[in-house]
Amino acid sequence: AYPFPPSTVPQYPLAIVHLAVENPWHLSLPVIMPGILEKIKDIELEMARTQKNKATTTHLGFLKAKLCALRRELLEPKSGGGGKQAGFEVQRYGDSRVALIGFPSVGKSSLLTALTGVQSEAAAYEFTTLTCIPGVILYNDAKIQLLDLPGIITGAAAGKGRGRQVIATARSCDLIIMVLDATKDDRQRQLLTKELEDVGIRLNKNRPNMSVTRTKTGGFKYNATCPITELTREMCYSVLQTYKLFNVDVVIHEDCTVDDFIDVLEEAGTAPRKYCKCLYVYNKIDMLNLAQLNGLAREPNSVVISVNKKLNLDGLLERLWQELNMVRVYTKKKGMFPDFTDPLIMTPQRGNRTCTVENAVGMLHKSLLEEFKSALVWGASTKASPQVCGGKHELADEDVVLIQKLTPAERARRAHGKKTGTTLAGGNTAVDPKKVKEKAPLKT
Repeated sequence: AYPFPPSTVPQYPLAIVHLAVENPWHLSLPVIMPGILEKIKDIELEMARTQKNKATTTHLGFLKAKLCALRRELLEPKSGGGGKQAGFEVQRYGDSRVALIGFPSVGKSSLLTALTGVQSEAAAYEFTTLTCIPGVILYNDAKIQLLDLPGIITGAAAGKGRGRQVIATARSCDLIIMVLDATKDDRQRQLLTKELEDVGIRLNKNRPNMSVTRTKTGGFKYNATCPITELTREMCYSVLQTYKLFNVDVVIHEDCTVDDFIDVLEEAGTAPRKYCKCLYVYNKIDMLNLAQLNGLAREPNSVVISVNKKLNLDGLLERLWQELNMVRVYTKKKGMFPDFTDPLIMTPQRGNRTCTVENAVGMLHKSLLEEFKSALVWGASTKASPQVCGGKHELADEDVVLIQKLTPAERARRAHGKKTGTTLAGGNTAVDPKKVKEKAPLKT
């Protein structure tokens, strides 16, 4: 009952054969993928065989750029083919968003239940969780959304086990908690990091300090303001040729690698890089001795817990609050006490990544920005309490803000300008007097 001759069955993978038996018209779906996967495997094999020295650095940079292009094509296949699939994305809620990522049966669902109270199914077999289950952590007057994602397997970046959907949901999070089994070796951490990096998620890294400007003419220009060890002019030129970019100005302000340069080039494409903080949470520490526990706890960005024995869950919440670096701002009316019950929560990972007075006023209402004059600020961010601050003042945690609005006379003055004539001719648009060009001096 096969839809194709029996002699041709062995040349197809087993999964494709079963798919074709159920729906013969779906046979064309995965045909493109093996070609891309084979090219990726060939390039990785060639990179592994190539010796790393000064003579081969340019060639390795060319291979890395080609590998990045193939992975981008793999993540975003051409439209067409099968129908829609149910995704894992849930509506954003709260002041911050955190995702739980890990291999199957490491305790993600149990951790979600222990922290939020949401009942997520947990059992002794793998792949118990098949969809995204959200929960909310209430901590320090803030609402942190916690997502329990299904376990991912090796090859998730290529689409195995619906891993592409799982990792795509993680891109929308402000922080990633990588749940690991403390009884296993460190290879699980390396495999998960590789899967996330293959889809463009950079863990505990900042954006490379370099600028790549595309121009219409002028060719390739290269400049470095610091000593460079790897990213030479020839290597940059080879990578840009792969991307078919010929008129580019490159300025490097720190010692970067070829991978960093490729990440900056991908920002203008369809798959920009995501720089995200990550906490490595080791579960099941009740099965370790004291020496092993001490070694895991002293590793950077690591937290040790035991969900079964309820060990160090408070320490995990405190570390999570420190890594998110959220700022609580309390508002105050004139002549009244501050309102300490409902603070404004500002998350540095969102917006323009600054916690300024201007952003706090915009969170109250955007129309207040038009009438904003200054703010009286009490707290750790000021030298005196209160202090008159402008819109660019950086706020600290638990600051108190009183907003001062423009009077009707000041609003009219801002709209019509001063009496000295600082408005554009034929209108009431105000002009900054500092930006007005000075008149040329008389020749006499």
